[in-house]
Amino acid sequence: MTQTMRAGRLDGRRVLITGAGSGLGLAAAKLFAQEGAALALLDRDAPGLKAAVAATGGHSFELDVTDEKAVQEAVAAAAKAMGGLDGVVNSAGIMCGDKVIDTTLETWNRVLAVNMTGTFLVCRAAIPFLLQRPGSSIVNIASGQALLPGLTGGVYSASKAGVMMLTKSLAIELGPHVRANAVCPGAATTPMGNAALASMDDATRAAFVKRYALGRLSEPEEVANALLFLTTDEASSVTGIALAVDGGRTYH
Repeated sequence: MTQTMRAGRLDGRRVLITGAGSGLGLAAAKLFAQEGAALALLDRDAPGLKAAVAATGGHSFELDVTDEKAVQEAVAAAAKAMGGLDGVVNSAGIMCGDKVIDTTLETWNRVLAVNMTGTFLVCRAAIPFLLQRPGSSIVNIASGQALLPGLTGGVYSASKAGVMMLTKSLAIELGPHVRANAVCPGAATTPMGNAALASMDDATRAAFVKRYALGRLSEPEEVANALLFLTTDEASSVTGIALAVDGGRTYH
């Protein structure tokens, strides 16, 4: 029997979302707004951020998540504007499909800076506010490649594995007051995912999609549903997990 989704699952919750200007972050922002959340949206993409705010009514903060001072100021300003924080979703991230042997130090540093350090900086800045709200939550977007690496993209896999273990550490440190979970998406029909597919020839693309048990990429809204669940009180007993939402790529 199909269960009907209840409206207002985030009524009264105040959630900060990074990478909200596109992709999974934008899908989460739209869904969370529909479910009643007040939102603070962070992104370095000014046009994307403007469109996200227009779609959700959230507060906007344009910044690079690797900028420690900017992150601290934005999180504090978001908490002040909304009267506190009940949740954080870290979606900001960048992709690198190079093999390890072909990865420059500059690329390595940038991928880790955005994917790992940016997540750390936002979590660290938000924790004092989250601790004031028992039952609050952190959801970090890791990747299916943190669970099962691909043939290339070793730096990306390493950065997302770091996000996954950071999340588990936060669950231990912050319990019982704050829950912390990771979502590990597979490839999705986001601008990042579509660009990766477009760079492949037909045979490579077909082989890539065949690795997924469902035979397709995830839609951003499907991943956003997992982010929503982990942010609601429905997941009140869930912390420290890395939830694969990847169409079955990592089931084996």
